[in-house]
Amino acid sequence: MGAKGIQYMLDASEGVPFDFYFMLPSCVPATDFEHAGARLEIEDLAPFYRHPRVIGLAEVMNYPAVLNAEESMVSKLAETLRQGAKIDGHAAGLAAMDLNAYLTAGIRTDHEAVTAEEAKQRLQRGMYLMIREGTVAKDLEALIPAVTPHNARRCLFVTDDKLLDDLLHEGNVDHNIRLAISRGVPPITAIQMASLNTAECFGFTQKGAIAPGYQADLLFIDELEALSVTHVFKDGRLVAEHGELVDFPVAASLNAAGGDGDLTQTVRFADITVQDLHMPLTSSKVHVIGIKPNSLITERLVEEVDSTGGQFRPTVEQDLLKLAVIERHHHTGHIGLAIVRGFGLKQGAIASTVAHDSHNVIVAGTNDEDMVAAALKLKEMQGGLVVIADGQVLAALPLPIAGLIASSPYQDVYAGLKQLDAALQQIGARDDFNPFLMLSFLALPVIPALKLTDLGLFDVTRFQHISLGAE
Repeated sequence: MGAKGIQYMLDASEGVPFDFYFMLPSCVPATDFEHAGARLEIEDLAPFYRHPRVIGLAEVMNYPAVLNAEESMVSKLAETLRQGAKIDGHAAGLAAMDLNAYLTAGIRTDHEAVTAEEAKQRLQRGMYLMIREGTVAKDLEALIPAVTPHNARRCLFVTDDKLLDDLLHEGNVDHNIRLAISRGVPPITAIQMASLNTAECFGFTQKGAIAPGYQADLLFIDELEALSVTHVFKDGRLVAEHGELVDFPVAASLNAAGGDGDLTQTVRFADITVQDLHMPLTSSKVHVIGIKPNSLITERLVEEVDSTGGQFRPTVEQDLLKLAVIERHHHTGHIGLAIVRGFGLKQGAIASTVAHDSHNVIVAGTNDEDMVAAALKLKEMQGGLVVIADGQVLAALPLPIAGLIASSPYQDVYAGLKQLDAALQQIGARDDFNPFLMLSFLALPVIPALKLTDLGLFDVTRFQHISLGAE
């Protein structure tokens, strides 16, 4: 939604009982190899630096643009530094020398380290290491061995996508703290990583400690290692007690998009048919996107498939499904097609308008008919998540605000997620990772190795589109 979407997020987060700070999108679109809903240049972003809750530039994921000093990216970095603001990194898979150039641009944080060695490389270069533990990317156990008493002050916790059901069952960063403690990090160190370290990383000089002159953001716990929170104070006022909000006035702006067609009518593509999803094969040897459970990184596989009739047909026996990304912003008619392994579906299809970062429609399925039905259901709902089998909707969760955000209370969203979970089980999806969150990252062409955009199969390592055939 471009600048209008940023303004909506800022308006909708006024008056909530926690601090909501905003990092401006640095890469819209994430790359030039896809079609997004908008394009944000420095002239679109610069006015937002006047907002008191805008503190910097968000994760710079288009690292080739940084390394090649592309004018659009350099202007964003330079203006952010001129404003004295922060720049968040996104250095997935960067080699050591490339990481050096990346840091030279003023980028000082990264949440994409997935091994202890990568964590050490970032810490050795003075970066803040963001240790991620979310719904799909679970990196804490791999990174914690890199944390020592000498470098712990440069480490903090993030989630980077955590679904509502996991937030309710596990918690947010508090879950990261408990997990770190269980892996041997001293409780006080783990709590410091989530509080003081984070405050210092982002320059919040009045936060992160309990002392005179600091903001009275406090919590009370009845057991240190379990981190069981009994009371929460924000700016000295009790806002939560034993897990329940206290005197929380819902901001009127939370549903401000309800009557705004620009924000609620964003799924725009011509009705498709099964012919639009046909995948002609010139060879039986093809590139396949290989899913790695609980990781955003995919494998670059080469597989033999049945090319009888010159078309790829999904095979549940080999767990080779069809994947489609349908451009949904500008009626371009672009549809990218690929093959994916790892979902384990035995029937039906799943589809979503949450497809980072351009958020086109993404569909994975065992047959073209259900994939078409799933895409058209998303168009009818104007965004959301859906599970289809034999042409029937088994579960659907509407996300009408930009196709990304629900307008209903969290209890209703949670109930919808439970219905989706039951439907996923019904069609045979694997249960050792979240299929919808995994699906959402298969369209992000800045995390290795293979991804899919509306323009086709994308090799992140080579940073270019490649053919389906692997001759």
